[in-house]
Amino acid sequence: MVITIYYTSITATSALESHQSRIINCLVSLNIHYELIDLSTGQGLLDEMRQKVGDPKAMAPQIFNGDQYCGGFEDFEKAVEEKKIKEFFKLETCQNQSQKD
Repeated sequence: MVITIYYTSITATSALESHQSRIINCLVSLNIHYELIDLSTGQGLLDEMRQKVGDPKAMAPQIFNGDQYCGGFEDFEKAVEEKKIKEFFKLETCQNQSQKD
């Protein structure tokens, strides 16, 4: 599975840019493969993200592992503080599923 991050390259605040960078830097430091989907590049991407999240008001960044929703930035930060980052990215679940196959 690949981690997918819905983000935006056009940020209204430095906080949003910082949040997105923090997530990406974490993935890079853990050597986790990821893909970025820039909401500012296409019509309908924001609606697609919100539909997947199940929240019509969801904002970037939002994180998925395959089809599994991981959470947004606040969820990510909580996982970092609790040292549960692999669980947040649902890496343990994927690894266990791979071992069963």
